Amino acid sequence: MKTINKTFSETLREASDFVVGVARHGMRRLGRMSWQSLLALCVMLALLLTILPLALTLFVIFLLAKLVIGAFGTRHVHQHRMAEPQDTMHGGAQ
Repeated sequence: MKTINKTFSETLREASDFVVGVARHGMRRLGRMSWQSLLALCVMLALLLTILPLALTLFVIFLLAKLVIGAFGTRHVHQHRMAEPQDTMHGGAQ
């Protein structure tokens, strides 16, 4: 009968075996690649590591700027709208 209760060291051993297996598979795969595909892989990886964080950072910065501007801008608009109504029904000065 197989037990489902594992110790912490058994779980770590399984995780390390999995990581080592993935790394070995990746090394074999890189060894079989042509230099053109290896170059394309390196360029795509470089773009992914440089442009994606930049795009995410800029998105967060502009989102925060929009929220701050919106928070300060809405109070001014509400105050301005409350001062606008004028009484023109009784033939006031036009």
